Amino acid sequence: MNRPVFRFAPSPNGHLHLGHALSALLNAEAAQRENGRLLLRIEDIDQQRCPPHLIQQTFKDLAWLGLIWEQPVRIQSQHMDAYQALQNRLTAMGLLYPCTCSREDIAAAARASPRDPDGQPLYPGTCKQRPPAPDRPHALRLDMAAAVKSAPRLCWQERGEGLVAAHPEAWGDLVLVRKDISVSYHIAVVNDDALQGITRVIRGRDLYHATSIHRLLQTLLDLPAPVYQHHRLIETDGRKLAKSAGDRSLASLRAEGVTPSEIRRSLGLQAAFD
Repeated sequence: MNRPVFRFAPSPNGHLHLGHALSALLNAEAAQRENGRLLLRIEDIDQQRCPPHLIQQTFKDLAWLGLIWEQPVRIQSQHMDAYQALQNRLTAMGLLYPCTCSREDIAAAARASPRDPDGQPLYPGTCKQRPPAPDRPHALRLDMAAAVKSAPRLCWQERGEGLVAAHPEAWGDLVLVRKDISVSYHIAVVNDDALQGITRVIRGRDLYHATSIHRLLQTLLDLPAPVYQHHRLIETDGRKLAKSAGDRSLASLRAEGVTPSEIRRSLGLQAAFD
């Protein structure tokens, strides 16, 4: 019988905080409990925001928590050609179109537009209606109507909930290839989950609705779908923890003498790694 495969996949664009610790430890505990494998993946496609010293700090923080992961670690920035290949497949299917709009252009054109699950205005399709300008910097957007037509009746398996209907159309024509880094999180994550044989994805509830995008891409690209489990978010003063909001890092807690056992107890987890 094949062992289940779990992964923790942080983006090292800042120091890890308690929210990351919760996700990492939930994956590690599940892997231990189910005799599974635990992989670590560094999601650093945005290399300007993910410098090498933060990648090293990530390794240090996770080792301090007591995690043991398989080697080698997949570093996404070293595999951009793989993501380009998926982009090329979607382009060949006629599902991507170039977009030269700036954020200001989109905001001005979409004032009265519906919002996506993250609360951002849906793209109004400006560039979809005009000839492409390939000589200008551009992103590539997914033609959502055409994509959904090719992959109807999507769903995913959510641990504890059963089958959940996916609604990728709620995201509109989202960007799948950014202007600045020639790929997006969505393409990279579905590629790597398939390549690494991930069978269980345990991640924060903030990515629950993004699963609809991932199921759409997995179906379009003939990639397998793992079982998902979206865990609670840790909140401070009524909001979720975030690196950009200056929440206390694991490194700062360690410097204050906080122990990994205290971290696990504060998160309501068993001390499985003492």
